[in-house]
Amino acid sequence: MTPVRPVDAASILLLDRSGGTIRVLVGKRSSRHVFMPDVYVFPGGRRDAGDRLVSIAGPLNPLALERMAVRVPRCSGSRLRALAVAALRELYEEAGLSVGVPCAEAQEGELPFRPDLSHLRFLARAITPTGMVRRFDTRFFTLFADEAGIDPSGASASHELEDVRWVDIFDHEGIEMPDITVLILEELQKSIQEDKSLPFGRPAPLYRNKGGHFLRDLL
Repeated sequence: MTPVRPVDAASILLLDRSGGTIRVLVGKRSSRHVFMPDVYVFPGGRRDAGDRLVSIAGPLNPLALERMAVRVPRCSGSRLRALAVAALRELYEEAGLSVGVPCAEAQEGELPFRPDLSHLRFLARAITPTGMVRRFDTRFFTLFADEAGIDPSGASASHELEDVRWVDIFDHEGIEMPDITVLILEELQKSIQEDKSLPFGRPAPLYRNKGGHFLRDLL
């Protein structure tokens, strides 16, 4: 059997800090999904070819872009930018939230806004182990809702993510999540405890498997 190669993907941890706690947006994947059905995850999905061509309203922070480029062979700025675009596109498609400048002239199938990437922090990267039916090389971004001008009450469910809800990042008891989602959430907890502002250039972990061993490296 030909090994399944991981494809680029992006996920976003949208954070609401308007109350006494910090909450993150999650949703339940449909039972129709082949990959990780019936569990709660952050909005996200694979990078589309068209994400490279999307006009943006604001670029990635240079420190975030520099960190994303670590250990990426044949890295190009357009590829890294496309990953950030994918994260915001998926947030819109799966939870109905747009981050950017409205675009009145959008054609059918295009985003109705120009994504603003400037407030995205690069939190982590994870590569799905071999042997899975789907494999992804996923970049996880964080974004504060208030910085992006997002009203947390505007999040809505979709055919991709059901039961969209805000969850306390330090208390997600009773919410069934994949192991990698829990690990990324733990990374967020540690980062918030170190610095609540989540600096753009902080080291980011890379989760991967090599020779059957689970590894965590820093980028």
